[in-house]
Amino acid sequence: MAFILTDIHEWYRDLMDNKSDPRVADWPMMSSPLPTLALCIFYAYFSKSLAPRIMEKRKPMDLRNLLVGYNLFQTIFSTWIFYEYLQSGWWGHYSFRCQPVDYSDNPLALRMARTCWWYYISKFTEFFDTLFFLLRKKNQHVSTLHVIHHGCMPFSVWMGMKFAPGGHSTFFAMLNSFVHIVMYFYYMVAALGPKYQKYIWWKKYLTAFQMLQFVAIFTHQFQLLFTDCDYPKGFMVWIGLHGVMFLFLFSDFYKQAYSKRKARRAAAAEANSKQYDALVNGTSHTHNGSMPNGHHLYQNDKLSNGDLANNNQGACMPVLDDDALHQRKVTANGIYVNGMPKPAANSYSNGNSNGFIEAMRDDFDNDRMRKTQ
Repeated sequence: MAFILTDIHEWYRDLMDNKSDPRVADWPMMSSPLPTLALCIFYAYFSKSLAPRIMEKRKPMDLRNLLVGYNLFQTIFSTWIFYEYLQSGWWGHYSFRCQPVDYSDNPLALRMARTCWWYYISKFTEFFDTLFFLLRKKNQHVSTLHVIHHGCMPFSVWMGMKFAPGGHSTFFAMLNSFVHIVMYFYYMVAALGPKYQKYIWWKKYLTAFQMLQFVAIFTHQFQLLFTDCDYPKGFMVWIGLHGVMFLFLFSDFYKQAYSKRKARRAAAAEANSKQYDALVNGTSHTHNGSMPNGHHLYQNDKLSNGDLANNNQGACMPVLDDDALHQRKVTANGIYVNGMPKPAANSYSNGNSNGFIEAMRDDFDNDRMRKTQ
């Protein structure tokens, strides 16, 4: 047993001292993998166990202004990293076909290594995506996919930074930084409120954009399987498999969410149909913000199903288009207009309102017409 432990220790020291890039040996967090590994493990424990227990009996925090500032910072940070990757090699100096790592003290090579280090640090700043979900008690957004992605990335990037801070696989970091520019900008605008939603009409393309990123990453990496290139094959396979894995995870997540959304849409359509019949027959009434058959539109003067502008899943996660039926239900059926509640006198009169009935009739008829098309 002692011989085995000795062999493992010697192998580890040889790996750290002789196989790694000596230029980064003394950089912060680079001398050992243990600090990074410990932070990743604590992140997973904090996200799935500790934080939900801490927030269990606390009220959700209102972090709208903080979210705007955070997403602005991440947008600028990602833009700078993307720019540095371009200037360090990918804008004219690097080959997309095969790019070995330059381990020299050439200023451009050192600039690329520094850019890789800042990209590594950015994987820790993204932990705040999860923290803000938990503080707002949106634990449903802290999915297993979310935690796996954020928990694995710092350690994966650390290995690339330690052994190959430059060259072929930095393409994935450059592309990922560009995607994060778009994602964090979208979430910044979304956090500003409903009146800015018209500027992010392109939301429905974001998940396809993210998955296209993964296709580009594994295609770019796996081309080295058919090319003689002086680049570590292990890192090429590691990064390429990341692209494949997250493509399948994102696809599966999207399919499941889409199936659930279809079920919710059908249930909401049936509920709206029953409400419509009740209203036309004059049997509708309100009670503490409730509609007939227990379908709550708002509770205690707050939306119970809303928060449409703050459905931030995180910059690394799939973005699902809002359920159109849900959007109409809480914003365009006579209860809420332009994000603000109508006065009760205008919405209801003795448990009924012609304006509300007309709005419900229009929504119900439009839904029925779409089903017949």
